[in-house]
Amino acid sequence: MITSELPVLQDSTNEPGQAEAVSLGVNELEDTGEVKGKKKRGRPGRPPTANKKPRKTPVDKPQSGAPRGRKPNGVAQQNGEGDAITLFEVVRLGKSAMQSVVDDWIESYKHDRDIALLDLINFFIQCSGCKGTVRIEMFRNMQNAEIIRKMTEEFDEDSGDYPLTMPGPQWKKFRYNFCEFIGVLIRQCQYSIIYDEYMMDTVISLLTGLSDSQVRAFRHTSTLAAMKLMTALVNVALNLSIHQDNTQRQYEAERNKIVGKRANEKLELLLQKRKELQENQDEIENMMNSIFKGIFVHRYRDAIAEIRAICIEEIGVWMKMYSDAFLNDSYLKYVGWTLHDRQGEVRLKCLKALQNLYTNRELFPKLELFTNRFKDRIVSMTLDKEYDVAVEAIRLVTLILQGSEDALSNEDCENVYHLVYSAHRPVAVAAGEFLHRKLFSRHDPQAEEALAKRRGRNSPNGNLIRMLVLFFLESELHEHAAYLVDSLWDSSQELLKDWECMTELLLEEPVQGEEALSDRQESALIELMVCTIRQAAEAHPPVGRGTGKRVLTAKERKTQIDDRNKLTEHFIMALPMLLSKYQADAEKVANLLQIPTFFDLDVYSAGRMEKHLDALLKQIRFVVEKHTETEVLEACSKTYSILCSEEYTIMNRVDIARSQLIDEMVDRFSHSVEDLLQEGEEADDDDIYNVLSTLKRLTAFHNAHDLTRWDLFGNCYRLLKTGIEQGSMPEQIAVQALQCSHYSILWQLVKITEGSPTKDDLVALRRVVKSFLAVCQQCLSNVNTPVKEQAFMLLCDLLMIFSHQLTNGGREALQPLVFNPDAQLQNELLSFVLDHVFIDQDDESQSMEGDEEDEANKIEALHKRRNLLAAFSKLIIYDIVDMPAAADIFKHYMKYYNDYGDIIKETLSKTRQTDKIQCAKTLILSLQQLFNELIQDQGPNLDRTSSHVSGIKELARRFALTFGLDQIKTREAVATLHKDGIEFAFKYQNPKGAEYPPPNLAFLEVLSEFSSKLLRQDKKTVHSYLEKFLTEQMMERREDVWLPLISYRNSLLTGGDEDRLSVTSGGASSKASSVRSKKGRPPLHKKRIDAEESVEGSWLMRNDTIQTPGALQTPQLTSTVLRENPRQAAEHMPDQDSEPGSESDYVHNPQMQMSWLSQQKLEEVNRKDRTGMSYMKARSGGVRQTVRGLMEDDAEPIFEDVMMSSRGQLEDMTEEFEDTMVIDLPPSRNRRERAELRPDFFDSAAMIEDDSGFTMPMF
Repeated sequence: MITSELPVLQDSTNEPGQAEAVSLGVNELEDTGEVKGKKKRGRPGRPPTANKKPRKTPVDKPQSGAPRGRKPNGVAQQNGEGDAITLFEVVRLGKSAMQSVVDDWIESYKHDRDIALLDLINFFIQCSGCKGTVRIEMFRNMQNAEIIRKMTEEFDEDSGDYPLTMPGPQWKKFRYNFCEFIGVLIRQCQYSIIYDEYMMDTVISLLTGLSDSQVRAFRHTSTLAAMKLMTALVNVALNLSIHQDNTQRQYEAERNKIVGKRANEKLELLLQKRKELQENQDEIENMMNSIFKGIFVHRYRDAIAEIRAICIEEIGVWMKMYSDAFLNDSYLKYVGWTLHDRQGEVRLKCLKALQNLYTNRELFPKLELFTNRFKDRIVSMTLDKEYDVAVEAIRLVTLILQGSEDALSNEDCENVYHLVYSAHRPVAVAAGEFLHRKLFSRHDPQAEEALAKRRGRNSPNGNLIRMLVLFFLESELHEHAAYLVDSLWDSSQELLKDWECMTELLLEEPVQGEEALSDRQESALIELMVCTIRQAAEAHPPVGRGTGKRVLTAKERKTQIDDRNKLTEHFIMALPMLLSKYQADAEKVANLLQIPTFFDLDVYSAGRMEKHLDALLKQIRFVVEKHTETEVLEACSKTYSILCSEEYTIMNRVDIARSQLIDEMVDRFSHSVEDLLQEGEEADDDDIYNVLSTLKRLTAFHNAHDLTRWDLFGNCYRLLKTGIEQGSMPEQIAVQALQCSHYSILWQLVKITEGSPTKDDLVALRRVVKSFLAVCQQCLSNVNTPVKEQAFMLLCDLLMIFSHQLTNGGREALQPLVFNPDAQLQNELLSFVLDHVFIDQDDESQSMEGDEEDEANKIEALHKRRNLLAAFSKLIIYDIVDMPAAADIFKHYMKYYNDYGDIIKETLSKTRQTDKIQCAKTLILSLQQLFNELIQDQGPNLDRTSSHVSGIKELARRFALTFGLDQIKTREAVATLHKDGIEFAFKYQNPKGAEYPPPNLAFLEVLSEFSSKLLRQDKKTVHSYLEKFLTEQMMERREDVWLPLISYRNSLLTGGDEDRLSVTSGGASSKASSVRSKKGRPPLHKKRIDAEESVEGSWLMRNDTIQTPGALQTPQLTSTVLRENPRQAAEHMPDQDSEPGSESDYVHNPQMQMSWLSQQKLEEVNRKDRTGMSYMKARSGGVRQTVRGLMEDDAEPIFEDVMMSSRGQLEDMTEEFEDTMVIDLPPSRNRRERAELRPDFFDSAAMIEDDSGFTMPMF
C-alpha cells in the first residue's frame, strides 16, 4: 500500500535489516527498454527481499548527460544565457509548451529517476512559495515529515502570499500552467512510468504529507496538485475501462467462432492483453484510493474555503467524467453535505458541479436518491444571501424540473415563482427561466403544430398569455408588472412581444365555448402589455433593477429599432380602438395612454397614417372630457406634449387640436367662475362641480404646456381672494387654484429667462409673484389642512426659486424678482412646521393597529410630513430663512429620530458647512429652548435625575458628536457655544440673593457634554471666562444645587493642566500649577508666550461687562415665536467676520487659526503691563494672562482630546458627519515637548481633501 512517507534511498552499505525498514520499496528499471516490456505489478511498495540485488545510489551512478544542466544534488542551475531552468520557473514563465516540458522531464527520469523525482519534489515545494530546496542528502536520509518540517522553517514569513493567492494576470496564468503540467505529466506517463511502483508512490506520498501540513501554502498547493492528479488518473482509468471492454468484445467474438476458424494465438494475446489491462486498472484504482482517502476525505472540510472549493469542484469533474465509478451515493454525499458550507464560494462550486450532472438526462436515474435527499436544501438555497449562489441554485432547480416533472412539489415551485419579483436582476431572470419552463413550455408537439397555423387569440400564445395574466393576479406578494416582464424577457420574448394576440384578446368577443376575460384580468393584461412595450422600446430593465442604462451593442440596438417600428405600426391602428372600448375606465385608460410615448412618430407621416392620428386625438379628447382623475388627465397632457414635439411633422395638426380643446376648457372655466362668484354663498353643487372639474383639467395641462396666453392666473387669483375674504371656498377648488397659479408663474419665469425681458415684464411678474405669495401666506391660516399644506409647499418652492440664487449664472438682470421672506413670514412657516410635522400619533397608531389600509394611510401621512419638513429645511440650508429658526427643528432630533432623523442630521451638516459659528449658536439655542420649557413645567428646582433632564443631556451629547474629531476646524465654533452657554446659565440672578444659585445654573451640566470638544488651551480660556461670572462664595459652595457648576468646572479643568485642579483651590491652584510647570522645564521663546497670551485671552474680553450680549436672544418657546433677524441683530453683536475662509489659512497663519479669538489682540498687549494688580483683578487681567502664557510650557498641544464624551458608546460614531470625520492621532511625547502653537500638529498626510471640501479619512 502507499504510505505517506517519501522513499529513502538505500545505500550500498545498508544491511538487510535496514532495507526492511524502508517505507517504500524502490524497483529500478534494468534499462529503458524494459519500460515497455513486462513490469512487476500488483502490490506496490513491497519491501525488497534479501536476495534482491540492491540498486546503485545516485552517487554510484555516472553523472554524464544529465539533462537541462542540473547538478547531481538536485539543485537547478542556469545555462550560459541565464535562462531559468527549474521546473517551477519554466512553468511560471509559461514560454514553453507543457508537452515539451513534460517530455524533457521524462527523458531526465529515464536517465536518472531519483534526480528527476527530486526535481519534481522541489517543483511542488517552490510552487507553494517556499524558498527552501530539497537536496539529495535530505532525500536519502530524511523521512517525509522531517523534510516538510525543514521546508516549513525556510518559508518567507514577511508575506502571507504564495503563488496560488498572488494577484495579477501572471499568477492566474501560473495556476493554469500548474494544473496543465500535472495533467500532461500523467497523460504522457500513462503507458509506462506510472506503473513502475516508484514515481507515483513518491509523488502521492509527498502530496499526502504536504496536504496535512499546518502551513496553508503547503496545504493549498498540494491539495490542488493532488486533485488535478486524481482527475488525470480518472481519465486514465476511463481509457483503461474502454480498452478492457473492447478487448473483452474481441475475445468473445473470437472465442465464439467455430473451432476451425478460431485463432488460438490471437485468443492468447487477447487474454494476455486483458490481464495486463486489469493489472493496470488495479494499480490506478490503488492510486486513486490513496489520493481520495489520504487527501480528499480530509481536505474537503478544510478550514480554508478555497481548499474545500477545489475538492468539490474536482469531485464533480470525476463524477461527470467517469460516472460508472464515481456517480454513486458514496461520492455524492460529500457534495450534498457541502451544500451546507458556511462560505458562498464553496456552495457555489457544489451547485455548479451538480449542474454538470443534471444536464445529462441519462444520469438522472443515478441521481434520484440524491435528489430526494437534498432537494429541500437545494430549493432553500434559491434564497441564499449570496446572490451568485441563489442564481445557480435556481438554475439547478430548473435542470431538475427539466429532467423530471414530478421531482418538485407545488410548494417547491412556488418558492421559486415569487423570485421573479426580486430586485436583483440575475436572480429574477433565473426565476423567470424556471417559470417559463414550468408554465409556458409546450410539451405536446402535435397540438403545437396544429395551433401554430392559427393567429391572434387562437394562436399558441393565446392560452399562454391568459396563463401569464392569471399568474400575475394570483401572485399575492407583489404587483409589479414591470418586474415580472423583465424577469421573463430573456426566456419568453416571443410570447411577450405578441402584441397582436394581446390586442385581440382585449378587443374581440370570445368565441363560443371560450371564457371571456374578467374586468380584473383585462386591467392586468393592459398593464402587462404596456410593460412589454416599454421594455421593447427602451431596451433596459425597469427602475430598481440594474445599476443604470448600459450601452447597447449593435445587435441589441437593431433589435430595439425593429421592435419599436413593429409596435408603432401595430398600435397606431389598435390604440384608438382600445381607447374607444375602455374610455370609461380610468385605470385602463391611464395605462393605455402611456403607449404613444414609445411610438416612432415619424411613422404617422411616412406611412400616411394621419387618419389614425386624428382618431387618436379624437379619443384623447373624449377621455379629457369624460374624466377628472388626476392620473388620467396628466397622462392625456403628457401624450399631447409628446405629439406636439417640434421635430415631427405632425406637430401642427396636434397643436390645432390641443388649442381647440384648451379654448373650450378656458371658455367654460371663465363662465363657470363668473357664475360661482356671482352666486357667492348661494352657489349649488353643480356650479362648484363645473369650476372644479374644468380647473382640474386646466391644471393638469398647465403642468406640461405653456398656457400663459390664456391668462389663467387672473381667474385663479380671484377664486383665492374670494375664498380668503368670504371663507367659503371649497378646499379642492382652493388647492387646484393654488397649483394652477403656481404653474402660471413658473411658465412666465421660463419665458423671461429664455428671452430678453423688459423692465415692464419684470415689474409685472414681480407684482404677480408678490400677490401670490401674500395669498399663500394668508392660506396658512386656512381651516382646511389640504389648503394649508398646499400653500406651505408652494411658498417654500417659490421662495427657493425667487431667492438670491436666481441671479447666479449671469442673470443679474433678474435681481428685481428676488424675494427675501420677512420675519413674520419666516415665523409663520416655522409655526406651520411645528404644528403639522412634529405631532404625536401614539394614540392614533394604537387604534389603527392591525388594519392594513390604515397602516398604508399612516405611511402616506408620514411621507407627506417628511416632505413638509424637507421643504422648510431647504430654506434654512440655502440661507433663505435665518439659521436660528433651525433651533426649533434641531431640538426634536432625539424625540422624532425614527421619522425625521435623517432630514435633521443632513440639515445640521449642511448648515455647519455654511457657517460653523452660527450653527453652533443655533445648537446651543435649541438646548436653551428645551431647558426653558423644562423650567416652565417643573419650576426652578429641577430634578437632575429626571428623564427630561437626561433627555436634554443626551441630545447635547449627540450634538457634540456631530462636531467630529477634527478639533481644529471646529475650535472657534465650540468655544462660541461654551461662551453662549455660560452667559445663558448666569443670565438671570436669583431673586432670593447672590448666595443662591442662578435659575439657569443647571444648564451647565448640559453644557459639560461639549467640554470634550475643546482643545486643552481653550478649556483654560473657557474656564477663565466662566470665572468672570463667579464670586468667591459661589466657588466655595458644595451643596447639591451647585453640583452643575462643580461638574462643569471639573470638565474644563480635566486635561487643562498636568494636575487635576480641586474646585476649592480656584485661581491659586492654577497659579501654583504654573509655577511648578515653569520649574519643570526651561521656558520657551518669548515669542511663543506673547502669541499664546494674545490667543487665549482675547475672545473672552470681547465684552468688558458680564452682561450677556444679544447675539441670539432666547425667544419665548411657542411655535409662533418672533425672532430677531440676524441681519438686524448683527448691529448689536461683536464682529464675526473672522470666520476662516480656508484650511490653508489655518496651516500657514497661527493667528488665523484663532482669528475670532484675537479680535482684541491690541487690548491684550496693553493689559500685559498691569502685573501689579491684586489677585482678584488679575484673574481677569493681564497678570493672569501672562501667567497663563507661562503655563503653556506645560500644556498639551492642539491634539489633546480626540475621544468622545465619557458616556459615549461605540455606535455613536455613526453620528459623525462626513465633513468632520477624520482621525488624527495625538503627537508623540517628543513632539509635544518641542511643540509650539503652530500648524505642525495638523498632520495633512492623514487627510484627503476632496473637491467638495469634505475631509475624509484615509482608511
